[in-house]
Amino acid sequence: MPRRAEHPTPADPELDAASRGATGRAGATRSTAPAASIGSLSDLPVAGLTRRRIALLIAALVAAWVIVLFARQVGEASAASTRADVIRASNVVLEGDVAALERELQLIQRQAYIEQQARTYRLGTDREIPFVLSDDAPSLPPDAPGMPSVRLGAVVDRPTPFESWMDLLFGSPREPAR
Repeated sequence: MPRRAEHPTPADPELDAASRGATGRAGATRSTAPAASIGSLSDLPVAGLTRRRIALLIAALVAAWVIVLFARQVGEASAASTRADVIRASNVVLEGDVAALERELQLIQRQAYIEQQARTYRLGTDREIPFVLSDDAPSLPPDAPGMPSVRLGAVVDRPTPFESWMDLLFGSPREPAR
């Protein structure tokens, strides 16, 4: 089937018949044929919109929609990956906590620990003499045995008993006499 031209030309037989109208004259106006004067929307150049441009616009909108959906999916996947990393890190911390709690459970199940804790309630043996330090007891000096400031095997200049008596009787040579 041959394609018809979108805009009729004067050589078009339909135009000739419509322009002649009922009288058959060649110079008749279009007002005698109202169906031919309306035309189609493709005859109106509204803002330069053609079928091709409208199709390209719709295709661009669909492509933009697909890109936005893809970007959203990538963002959700990235967020899920971040959440998974946080959960993995918290699992490592929880594994450490579980291991520490298991070690503590093994410790408190030992008989020696149970006996030590029983002594705090005065449930020791008959030969043990319970004692408690008073609340106003002074703290130990920094150079007392067992204190962290005195290292095991460290050489400490301690005064001899004779020097201690001399300091007590006559005062310390370090302090000025009063």
